[in-house]
Amino acid sequence: MVGKKKPLVVITRKLPDPVETRMRELFDARLNVEDRPMTQPELVAAVKEADVLVPTVTDNIDAALIAQAGDNLKLIANFGNGVDKIDVAAAAKKGITVTNTPNVLTEDTADMTMALMLAVPRRLAEGANVLTGDKKWAGWSPTWMLGRRIWGKRLGIVGMGRIGTAVARRAKAFGLSIHYHNRHRVLPAVEDGLEATYWESLDQMLARMDIISVNCPSTPATFHLLSARRLALLQPTAYVVNTARGDIIDEEALVKLIQDGKIAGAGLDVYEHEPALNAKLLRLAAKNKVVLLPHMGSATLEGRIDMGEKVIINIRAFVDGHRPPDRVLPLRT
Repeated sequence: MVGKKKPLVVITRKLPDPVETRMRELFDARLNVEDRPMTQPELVAAVKEADVLVPTVTDNIDAALIAQAGDNLKLIANFGNGVDKIDVAAAAKKGITVTNTPNVLTEDTADMTMALMLAVPRRLAEGANVLTGDKKWAGWSPTWMLGRRIWGKRLGIVGMGRIGTAVARRAKAFGLSIHYHNRHRVLPAVEDGLEATYWESLDQMLARMDIISVNCPSTPATFHLLSARRLALLQPTAYVVNTARGDIIDEEALVKLIQDGKIAGAGLDVYEHEPALNAKLLRLAAKNKVVLLPHMGSATLEGRIDMGEKVIINIRAFVDGHRPPDRVLPLRT
């Protein structure tokens, strides 16, 4: 890039310092040091002047915003794997390339999924609060704080992609029986290695599982995939864990079933209308029926730096006239 004008890269949120430093070295990078989500007018101003926009999951890059983009904007290099907040088709029509950061958050998200899978049946959050609450802990008792064993239980994974497979590997090591529903059956070698059972019918799988883990992407086809009707198929002793996207589950229906004792509980890291939280979910958390986390499934320093490096690689490849390695095509969203 010697002798060339550095592209103006507008980054919508604060990124880890090593990533921002490298961005400044390579590009005319405009940082968001305050880490305040951009307003809609600020996003409009950004797309009008930027050569490259680096948004995150908190930014809604819809068709209306893309229509206002200036002629210089040729690349939207998403800082994240999911592109459900970016209208990839509208970008393509305007000649704007979209990239993402796949494969770097798989293990971190799978770790958090497993953590929630343990936290809910074993009452980890409730137990931790005992020691920091107002009442003094009375000590151990044979019948106190009894949870449910996960060893030997059936785990149903909804979406057996990279993250779902990583969850399955961990869960198998914990002694769970692996079941899954996916658009396509995984390779026989993967299935055999995990001793996994494939269910073509999601309904049939849901009715037989002890724990459901949601690991599929958010698309129009998966909106409310776990609908009120499907959630009602779950056993009263079943738990639901979601580290994917909130709108895959009908949140109101989930809340009602837990309130009525028709589902044992849930561990959630994502929400249907986040950052707004359902007040009923908060009340269930206060009653120790659910464990709620603030969308931190992929939140490791290593993971965020890896994401930033992928963004930089995609930008450099594009600026140098090459096809970015993580280009997202409309038909793949």
